[in-house]
Amino acid sequence: MKNLLENIGEKFQSFLEEVGEIVRLFFNIVRYSVTVIKNRKLIIFQMEHIGVNSIPLVFIIAIFTGAVAAWQAAYQLKGLAPLSFLGTATSRAIITELGPVLTAIVIAGRVGASIAAELGSMKVTEQIDALETMGISPVMFLAMPRFLASVIMMPILVIFADVIAVLGAYVISDYFLGVSFEVFFDSVRRFFQLGDFFFGIIKGIFFGGVTALIGCHIGFKTEGGAEGVGLSTIKSFVVTSALILILDYFLWTFISNF
Repeated sequence: MKNLLENIGEKFQSFLEEVGEIVRLFFNIVRYSVTVIKNRKLIIFQMEHIGVNSIPLVFIIAIFTGAVAAWQAAYQLKGLAPLSFLGTATSRAIITELGPVLTAIVIAGRVGASIAAELGSMKVTEQIDALETMGISPVMFLAMPRFLASVIMMPILVIFADVIAVLGAYVISDYFLGVSFEVFFDSVRRFFQLGDFFFGIIKGIFFGGVTALIGCHIGFKTEGGAEGVGLSTIKSFVVTSALILILDYFLWTFISNF
């Protein structure tokens, strides 16, 4: 029993220490954000890597998300409400939940894991130590551009995913469920709320920040050569995906109180 309690205590202490390191990394990133003009080329490069290069993957995920949402909404509405409500049922689910969350999880797999692998490789090959030796802060040179680029590009990717997913839902509604263009988008227009749209954007900002922050933290902590880099990549995706879902719950709870 004593050994069990000691083990739990050590795990809890280790967890608190890691949380403290993540918080410290975040505030260091904020501190170095004043150099955004000086490091704009690094940020733009990361924006291209995180945002532009992710568009094909987000497109595929979004269009099939919209298609599945249309089928599922039609199944739920069957016998309860006319299919003329299909537009609002799918668009609100996509804009507030499916678009931001699924996009964030996809980006966590593509970008978050990539960040952890890149920085982890630099860590085990002592490139980060070389930067510190030359008086260059790894947080300013490596973490800050990735964090800002992710925070900027994730909401844009969420908007893109929302549009494509709604179009995917319309295609299914029109060609398979008999809901015309006018009926579908009139339903979207009548029940659309600007607050839902902005809520999805806010989610994207938070999810983008979490993805880059966890990827950078795990990358900087990598040890053990190539095997350690592989473990860091997996850990980054698992932790980031879990945090996205947890954060999604708390954001919903916070917004629902208003």
